Amino acid sequence: MTTEPNTRQQLIEVARRLFAEKGYGATSVADILRAAGVHSGSLYHFFPTKQDLLLAVLDGYLDGIEPMLLEPAWEGVDDPVERIFALLAAYRRFLEQTDCFFGCPIGSLALEFHEPDPPVRERLAANFAAWIEAVRRCLVEAGSRMQLPRDIDVDALAGFVLTTMEGAVMQARTFRDLGAFDASVRCLRDYFGRLGAVATPSSTAPRREFP
Repeated sequence: MTTEPNTRQQLIEVARRLFAEKGYGATSVADILRAAGVHSGSLYHFFPTKQDLLLAVLDGYLDGIEPMLLEPAWEGVDDPVERIFALLAAYRRFLEQTDCFFGCPIGSLALEFHEPDPPVRERLAANFAAWIEAVRRCLVEAGSRMQLPRDIDVDALAGFVLTTMEGAVMQARTFRDLGAFDASVRCLRDYFGRLGAVATPSSTAPRREFP
């Protein structure tokens, strides 16, 4: 017999998949019940509203960013700049495996909602913030290794990396072409190369400590 915790997790996993495939608005409660193989009473026992289920899905993404995304992408990658591009490469693999159908689930949901309720917006923002912070840590380490200029704004650059990734995924999905993704990543790689080229310490330049 299925236990209550298993039923709750099953509902979250089914909703995660359907929201990613169809979108939140296009996924009905009936779709979720049918795919999960449970009755409405089981759903409403755990999630009084569809939005409550969405919040659980977003919490799951946030909790899973390290074990499900970052750790697999960064395994064996020591260089902090290369970790950033390894993360982007992970998204490219998702695109390749799904014929450019895959989209960043957080980005897709953020675009779908014109004005999300505060709890949803806060969860979306928390997911983006966690992604940015992971990249920021790479940038801070790169700065300590003299791979970036002393005066680089690591917060802004981390946000720019996220913007590049989201835009690249969106274009690849729209054109159904990995070339759109690859072109954006090449430009970002070129930018990092230019930053690295001016990062050589100068004996006269003041030393900036990275936070």
